[in-house]
Amino acid sequence: MSIKAVIGKNFGDEGKGLATDYLAMLSERSGRSCIVVRHNGGAQAGHTVEIPGKRFIFHEISSGTFRHADTLWAPTFMPDLYKLSEEVKGLSDLGVELPKIYSVPDCPLTYIDDILINMSLESRRGRDRHGSCGMGIDEGKRRSLIPEFKITPFDIASEGAEAFYKKLLLIRKEYLPKRLEALSLEPFSMGEYGEMIVDENVLFNYCEQMCRNSELFTIADEGIIRTYDDVIFEGAQGLILDEENKAFAPNLTSSRTGLTNPDAMLARLGICEPCEAVYVTRTYVTKHGAGRFPYEDIFLREGKCFADETNIHNEWQGSIRFAPHGSEDEFNEYAIRDSVSSVFVPSVMFTHVDETGGKVLTKDGDVLLDEWISRVNREGLYKKVYVSASHFAEDVTIIS
Repeated sequence: MSIKAVIGKNFGDEGKGLATDYLAMLSERSGRSCIVVRHNGGAQAGHTVEIPGKRFIFHEISSGTFRHADTLWAPTFMPDLYKLSEEVKGLSDLGVELPKIYSVPDCPLTYIDDILINMSLESRRGRDRHGSCGMGIDEGKRRSLIPEFKITPFDIASEGAEAFYKKLLLIRKEYLPKRLEALSLEPFSMGEYGEMIVDENVLFNYCEQMCRNSELFTIADEGIIRTYDDVIFEGAQGLILDEENKAFAPNLTSSRTGLTNPDAMLARLGICEPCEAVYVTRTYVTKHGAGRFPYEDIFLREGKCFADETNIHNEWQGSIRFAPHGSEDEFNEYAIRDSVSSVFVPSVMFTHVDETGGKVLTKDGDVLLDEWISRVNREGLYKKVYVSASHFAEDVTIIS
């Protein structure tokens, strides 16, 4: 068994979709079976994959789908079942064969009330927004910490649609009022979100769609990864946005974005195979959302920006932001911190190399990629260095 993890090295939007597609492509070319584990975040992820004639943004299904890799939702992944059918339809419209989607029985589901609270809170913050996508991840995680209010795929499979709806009604009756009170939110002050959060028809329709979409995946134990030749852990967001990185609070995501979840799963399964973590970064740094962004002022003064088809302006995160990398030590800091106690050996992938003329953009000036690699890979920190100078996995090269 070959085990790899794709981790965003910075604030997200580094090219994790391309990296996952590349690793799945290698499996497919070798005739090896492959499963991709989605282990953090949820439907707010947006991982773009392009192959000739097709382009797709993956949210809950793995970015290895074009290469016939299957998907597993880990216990730390937070699916939004309502939105799953949109993604499935999008793939079908492209003529893409849907791979198998597996879910562990107890991964926490988000639902409509989580989203409505999330949107209301973020709207109320005004200029002090946290940079949330408005997808209910933080609210869903908080609710799921209380066992009687956690909802899972197993609830739907074991109890059926009617019982599942009754559980959602129970949450609205016993959990929601206390949560709104704690947040100083009143439905009448929440505008359209408040109207929806008291409307049972909205809840019923959302529940009905969740139950219908539960037919799109199969419940399985996480040990199913043992039946595959290759396993890829596809991370979401970036290392600097990890919920434990208090230096950038409160503008963080409500999940562990590095190797914590993959390490824990492999430990539970007693798997001790050699593992590789591919830390993905553009030749510059991106951030979509509010919060501190080191060295952004340099690009703002220079008027430097880049085109991005995926991260378009939206009311929750605004416009995507750009900045140069910091020093060599700053470049390595989070990857070292993440991998130092992990079973994974670090590698690095540079994407968007074509946009910067083969250079890495840093706070001290532009540096040729080869020169920058020699600086940051001192003492052989990175097992391999991957380079992408196009949108396509077929063009990725390994230079060391």
